[in-house]
Amino acid sequence: MTKVTRFAPSPTGALHIGGVRTALFNYVYAKQNKGRFLIRVEDTDIERSTKEYEKNILKGLSDIGIDPDEPPVRQSERSELYKLAAEKIIESGNGYWCDCSKEALEEMRKEQELAGKKPMYDGRSRNLGLKRSENTVLRLKTPKDGELVFNDLVRGEVIFQNSELDDLILLRSDGSPTYHLCNVVDDFSQGVTTVVRGEDHLSNTPRQIHIQQALGYPSLEYAHLPMVLGQDKKRLSKRNAVTSLQDYFDQGYLESSMINMLARLGWSKGDKEIFYLDDLIVDFRIQEVQKAGAVFDTAKLDWINNHHLAALSFDDFKDRLIPFLKSFEIDLTQKQNSNKIIEAMRSSKPTLLGVAKDLIPYFFQVDSYDEKAANKFLSGSEPVLEYVQRKLNKLEAWNEESIDHALQEAQTALSLPTPKLNQPIRIAMTGSTQSPSLGLTLSLFDLVEVNNRIDAALKYLAHSS
Repeated sequence: MTKVTRFAPSPTGALHIGGVRTALFNYVYAKQNKGRFLIRVEDTDIERSTKEYEKNILKGLSDIGIDPDEPPVRQSERSELYKLAAEKIIESGNGYWCDCSKEALEEMRKEQELAGKKPMYDGRSRNLGLKRSENTVLRLKTPKDGELVFNDLVRGEVIFQNSELDDLILLRSDGSPTYHLCNVVDDFSQGVTTVVRGEDHLSNTPRQIHIQQALGYPSLEYAHLPMVLGQDKKRLSKRNAVTSLQDYFDQGYLESSMINMLARLGWSKGDKEIFYLDDLIVDFRIQEVQKAGAVFDTAKLDWINNHHLAALSFDDFKDRLIPFLKSFEIDLTQKQNSNKIIEAMRSSKPTLLGVAKDLIPYFFQVDSYDEKAANKFLSGSEPVLEYVQRKLNKLEAWNEESIDHALQEAQTALSLPTPKLNQPIRIAMTGSTQSPSLGLTLSLFDLVEVNNRIDAALKYLAHSS
């Protein structure tokens, strides 16, 4: 049997990290089984759904290589299908019209709570034989005896008692279909065989299976994924983490890194840490997904992104870096040795944005010094700066090797530990203590620029003393 999976986002917000993980697992499971992956836009929430959010979701998925095998469908364009399904449920005797008012339902809920019972509709209209009117809703006749059992690909056997499930609404009084009816009808009409979604939908599954049975639809496979958690072990949200996929792209994380990170949320394969999409199609097993919530660790993401950045060719890395450089008005044509500078700095930070920021001092004058670093290393370093400056100006060749040799000689002559010699110079050149090896750092500038920056540091020290 050909496996068909789907991702069904609601376009009421930007593409969420948890949603991307769900889409990824659906995509990989379909491709592993030579099946099809579909996207269905659940846009029936007219007030909150927007075309901009829909574009954001579809573009985000496409950016990381998750494209559907058919054009996306929209629930807002499928109302006739839902109407026909509702009529079938009525004709089969599996549904009934209910005219209970909001007041009556609220009173029912209060009485049940006072009696220590689970609040749920008590079926009082089930056998009244009411006709459709402007005040009625269509409810499903949910079985009241026995239990509903299904096998979850992640959780194994799952059991719900039918007595714990009430007669859910299928059509509202205005005739519009509810989420559950739309969901079931769409899955059937699209030929979906396997539903992979978050565990927050687990309680929806027995309700939807009952609708399937009422309509005579075939049963589906289900897999309910663990929740994605923030580092506070609570559900990932804007309160405890960055949740938008685009926000991570804007920070300079690679698409392949995001796939890698999300795949590892709830699943692992031995000691293997680095995965690309093609690897997942080979290695991933949905039955190996854990049941417990998975923490989205940004430190882990940084580590993964470092690996993926390092795997890029220099030209690919540079191409990916340029948009971030432009955001800081860095023009690579300003420096003849810009490629050398980029190569030296490409591993300075775990993100493209971080690397771009670190490149600023190599293209613009340093106009300030890291206060903590300056207090620790730059203060009182005038003799060191002056001595090293004299040594550097005597060099016949300006390259990393000769600069390193001059620095070694200076360190010996001044009897200084390495940090006391190197860090003042590094701060003078870049404004901070973070840079490649000092010889390489200095070689990225010409001697004129080195002198200018050391002079600026000396002037700063003179004014601050």
